[in-house]
Amino acid sequence: MLLVLQPSTFHYNPTSSSKLLYNNTSSFHCHVNLKTLRTDESKKNLIVGCAGGEGQGVAVEEKKTSSTTTTTTIPPGIEVSQGYPTPLGATCRDGGVNFSISSTNASAATLCLFNSPSELCKRTVSEQISLDPVTNKTGNVWHVFLRGHDFEGMLYAYKFDGIFSPHQGHYFDSSNLLIDPYCKAVASRGEFGVLGPGDDCWTQMACQIPTADDEFDWEGDLPLKLQQKDQVIYEMHVRGFTKHESSNIKHPGSYLGVVEKLDHLKELGVNCIELMPCQEFNELEYYSYNSVLGDYKMNFWGYSTVNYFSPMARYSAAGVHNFGLGATDEFKLLVREAHKRGIEVLMDVVFNHTAEGNENGPILSFRGVDNSVYYMLAPKGEFYNYSGCGNTINCNHPIVRQFILDCLRYWVMEIHVDGFRFDLASIMTRGSSLCDAVNIYGDQSEDDKLTTGSPLCNPPLIDLISNDPILRGVKLIAEAWDCGGLYQVGMFPHWGIWSEWNGKYRDTIRQFIKGTDGFSGAFAECLCGSPNLYQEAGRKPWHSINFISAHDGFTLADLVTYNDKHNLANGEDNNDGENHNNSWNCGQEGEFASFSVKRLRKRQMRNLFLCLIVSQGVPMIHMGDEYGHTKGGNNNTYSHDNYINYFRWDKKDESSCDFFRFCCLMTKFRRECESLGLNDFPTAERLQWHGHSPGVPDWSDASRFVAFSFMDSLKGELYVAFNTSHLPVTVMLPERPGFIWKPLVDTSKPAPFDFLSDDLLDKEVAIKQYSQFLEANLYPMLSYSSIILLLAPDD
Repeated sequence: MLLVLQPSTFHYNPTSSSKLLYNNTSSFHCHVNLKTLRTDESKKNLIVGCAGGEGQGVAVEEKKTSSTTTTTTIPPGIEVSQGYPTPLGATCRDGGVNFSISSTNASAATLCLFNSPSELCKRTVSEQISLDPVTNKTGNVWHVFLRGHDFEGMLYAYKFDGIFSPHQGHYFDSSNLLIDPYCKAVASRGEFGVLGPGDDCWTQMACQIPTADDEFDWEGDLPLKLQQKDQVIYEMHVRGFTKHESSNIKHPGSYLGVVEKLDHLKELGVNCIELMPCQEFNELEYYSYNSVLGDYKMNFWGYSTVNYFSPMARYSAAGVHNFGLGATDEFKLLVREAHKRGIEVLMDVVFNHTAEGNENGPILSFRGVDNSVYYMLAPKGEFYNYSGCGNTINCNHPIVRQFILDCLRYWVMEIHVDGFRFDLASIMTRGSSLCDAVNIYGDQSEDDKLTTGSPLCNPPLIDLISNDPILRGVKLIAEAWDCGGLYQVGMFPHWGIWSEWNGKYRDTIRQFIKGTDGFSGAFAECLCGSPNLYQEAGRKPWHSINFISAHDGFTLADLVTYNDKHNLANGEDNNDGENHNNSWNCGQEGEFASFSVKRLRKRQMRNLFLCLIVSQGVPMIHMGDEYGHTKGGNNNTYSHDNYINYFRWDKKDESSCDFFRFCCLMTKFRRECESLGLNDFPTAERLQWHGHSPGVPDWSDASRFVAFSFMDSLKGELYVAFNTSHLPVTVMLPERPGFIWKPLVDTSKPAPFDFLSDDLLDKEVAIKQYSQFLEANLYPMLSYSSIILLLAPDD
């Protein structure tokens, strides 16, 4: 409980370190150490936090004060009434705005209004409206309705009061201005990477009050509903995609910038973009001088969410103009224009932790609204850290899982996104701080006691999402592991609809292509869509999101250029980042290498990309890999807002960029093949394995050769082979009377002969160079090479 005592109502013995305080109007008293006594500067009252009754010692928690200036004056003409508990957030209705927010443990709530952004910058509240716990509260939901005033251009925030006792899990402090977890647009700094007034990295944020005329012209946009088996996903960073000066566009580094470059993705053969975090975050969270590069570290990747309903304002060309709504409109524009080109939009969402960090982090929203509800806490209030980022969202708490569901529904229904990739999704399967069978399922057997953080067989949140009538029709992709050691690739609770980032595919492909012994059998499983992971549970190949590189780790080019990470530019003495990259530098470390090494590296890049495209499952390409982007061997570029992470359009456009041509032709080939995007795992009726001789595969530990032939209803029959040995080999091809095998792809050949496309002028000449081998049903393969052959009538 919290006592507010007037200075005249207590007495103490100045010779005692422990003082007896009592209220003249009650018999309650307790002992308090005056060293922990604090005052409320606004009321000049002495505040005592008390956890017990008479005779119990109390540790009083220190409470921070703020310079926020407030006034209780309500503008003339505003009508304040009880309001409605649903929906949560700020909602236009009945000619006014309804404000609703849930807080289970707060004792008082105040709605604060800002008339202008300048007032927000000064942390000056224009008006504050105290909510009556009798008339403005239903259950645990605080609400109020305002009418009779033009709220356009105004902002709002909340203050909550109650116990400030971290060891009990409570951080209530009425001096903090808090963002509504359900707000749809956040106003703060206007320009990416620019400090706020007074060089403040955490400038005050507030929420935009919606108005009835907030409309967007969708031009009849409807969901594309592409079959997931037909997708080619492109993982993209919105700012990094167009920020480099070589993009030569009007709005670099923004949602509009991505729109200007959508045709590049269309040319590449991409029909789905997976946007790295675009929900409001603070890029200055890690702001510090980096003496290695002479610039400042940023939270570039964005995996540290401040608000989940708001698009990142500083990714918009409008910035905070129109109080954050410009970002919402521009994001909608991006989705609409992508859909026009047949490209779906997925969002990378971070429901495993927030930007508020551990007990030393800032109080921005969730912690001040209801810390013990939103975060997974230990018995003494400590933060569980399964995310590796200081806190863990209490995902399976009833209030939190409803919050997450409401958020996902909003992005689907209002923003028209086509699905989500869930960062560290295994956290969403862990038991909440309130997790017991009674709380979650309504009953409990004697041996069914659950502990906080325990993996759940049927996690309520995943159940709720999977069976939601709105979300069941969108793509749901799990990163099926977390930083607490829970690894669920192939075992993530799925309800038949969840796909997974297949980390085992990444590791196996890297190992086999670089020539590591003992991976031929596992490599073959990957080519088939990883049935060893997914088939037994009744899942399909498209449940496997196949990738070889992603934002976290080496790029495709660095994977064949570096044996070791080179992360000195991060300013952490090369101690950060993954140490086990399964990479191979092809004989020399770094970009400066001999011609023969560089030629081998190009071959290995083609091998890796070809493997990605011909594998069953859904291929995912990382931004920049299509032209061979390098990060200089840095496998943890989370903090760099510079050329390291920027897409280099000048490199992509260089005439020497033959790899981009190869990638485009490979994705086009996949689209033209019915057999490379199956809805079920291939069987012997369609697929036959081979070794150096037809029908004799070698699955021994020493094998570095895998080949298969595949029946395709559109292309006829395909023959695909991978030789990852350091030695060349002559392959005997399957005999098909009346037909002859013709080369299509050979990664050992220099461009443009690596892919013999129909528009290649010397295509027939190149094929004739193989005639003496093909007529003998043979094909010569160089070391570290792969091929695709097509069966054609023998004329």
